[in-house]
Amino acid sequence: MNLAKVLGRVVATRKEQSLEGLKLLMLGIAGPDGKLSGQSVVAVDAVGAGTGEFVLYAAGSSARQTQVTDRKPVDAVVMAIVDSWDIDGEVRWRKGDEA
Repeated sequence: MNLAKVLGRVVATRKEQSLEGLKLLMLGIAGPDGKLSGQSVVAVDAVGAGTGEFVLYAAGSSARQTQVTDRKPVDAVVMAIVDSWDIDGEVRWRKGDEA
C-alpha cells in the first residue's frame, strides 16, 4: 500500500469497455510527512474518495484484487480513505486538522 493525496479526476470518454463506469483519480504520491513527492499516478477509485483527501492505494497485480477492479486492466486502485496517521506515537496528520 502507498500513501497519496487525491489531486483531481481523470476523464476518458473513450476507453476499454471493462473500464466503463469506473471513476479515475489523479493521485500525488506522498511521504510520511504528507508532502507530495512530485510523482503522480492514475488510479481507479474503489471507495468514493474525493479531491484533497489522503488515500491508500495499491499498485501492480494487487490493484486487481478489489471487487471493483477484479479482472480489469488496471495498475492502481484507491482502496482506503485515510483518517489519520502517526509515527512513533506522534500524530502527523489527522483529517479535518488541515489548514
